[in-house]
Amino acid sequence: MKSQLFLGNNIEILKTIESNSVDSIVTDPPYGISFMNHKWDYSIPSIEVWKEVFRVLKPGGHAIVCCGTRTQHRMTVNLEDAGFEIRDIIAWVYGSGFPKGYNVCKAIEATEKYGKSGTRTLRQVEQDGDGEEYELKGKNNGILGENRTYKRKKYTPSGKAKDWEGWGTALKPAMELWTLCRKPISEKTVAENILKWGTGGINIDGCRIPLENESPPKGSGKRVFKSNKFTNEKIYGDNKETSPLGRFPANFIHDGSEEVEEQFPNTKSGKDCIRTKVGNFLEHGGLGKPGDIQTTYGDEGSASRFFYCAKASNSEKNQGLEHQNNIHPTVKPVTLMKYLCRLITPRNGTILDPFMGTGTTGIGAKLEQFHFIGIEKEEDFFHIAEERIANFKEDTKNVTKKIKENNQSLMNMFKKKGD
Repeated sequence: MKSQLFLGNNIEILKTIESNSVDSIVTDPPYGISFMNHKWDYSIPSIEVWKEVFRVLKPGGHAIVCCGTRTQHRMTVNLEDAGFEIRDIIAWVYGSGFPKGYNVCKAIEATEKYGKSGTRTLRQVEQDGDGEEYELKGKNNGILGENRTYKRKKYTPSGKAKDWEGWGTALKPAMELWTLCRKPISEKTVAENILKWGTGGINIDGCRIPLENESPPKGSGKRVFKSNKFTNEKIYGDNKETSPLGRFPANFIHDGSEEVEEQFPNTKSGKDCIRTKVGNFLEHGGLGKPGDIQTTYGDEGSASRFFYCAKASNSEKNQGLEHQNNIHPTVKPVTLMKYLCRLITPRNGTILDPFMGTGTTGIGAKLEQFHFIGIEKEEDFFHIAEERIANFKEDTKNVTKKIKENNQSLMNMFKKKGD
């Protein structure tokens, strides 16, 4: 599939693209939080940028736009003011974030000792500690950062700072929000719009959450019944059964990390209630009476199985780069971008990313067999994106293994039904 990459101002480049020519938008623009004091993150994209994006997108085409929790509302308002319909918010939850706040205790001590609490004086307070040096290991370079070792002295607050030990100014970031929006359809119905433009819907079956060798749970929806007004008997309908393709995609995605997995409870799903007849044995033993109910479950385990897991590899950030390192501080997982591209892009469609960064959306588009248009104004990022998109290769061994496992699972399930 073809990739077109442009270096320069995105508004000017967007003006050269034909109206109603792009099938979808998947992008991770600046959040406007001055992340690590980078100039490119001083403000969120303007309404003018989104109006140009809106113009080149086909009627009914979807956009998925990422933002941080502090400024996501501003991003959504700008998208809406540019003409987009807001359809949903997808939460991308991960365990490797780190708080970027302010240590109130140390800041007070720095103010008392040095008259101010800048970065330099905070470090001075740390160095003035009276304990031995110790090592603190952790990721300090965004979601996919490298492990680093920090040396600190044990710090014991003094003076007024003692009363504020343990106070800060920020929570640990563990979630980013992706606005799912759509350019209004041009035809009377979604069906007519899809027939004309190929856009308007999202790829549900292509993005289902795999069952991981489970049999499709029954009863995952509430059982419906009708009352017979003559006999006052409740007539139950059939239990709903989860598609063998997997569970329905949700507006929640996680990274499978221990920090996130531990937050999910162990649950049972696929409740299946059977009314017994005289002589049937129940699981707990003994003869059943007419009307007794035997309850079974299709599966059980961590509730995380209900949601798509986009795991990241520490090595993928620099995969495909031979002469340079990926210096971008907030690189997204390739599995995440593949999934989002697949969710909203029709077969053989073209994806636009007007804030390409180092090209992870382009990699996702390429691996999913979509055409791609990427725009980036930072020259260093642009050259990294060029090399990554051109040379990135998926771990086909694991992908093939996964396909074989899913196929075997389906064969086993159909074999049981045949028995």
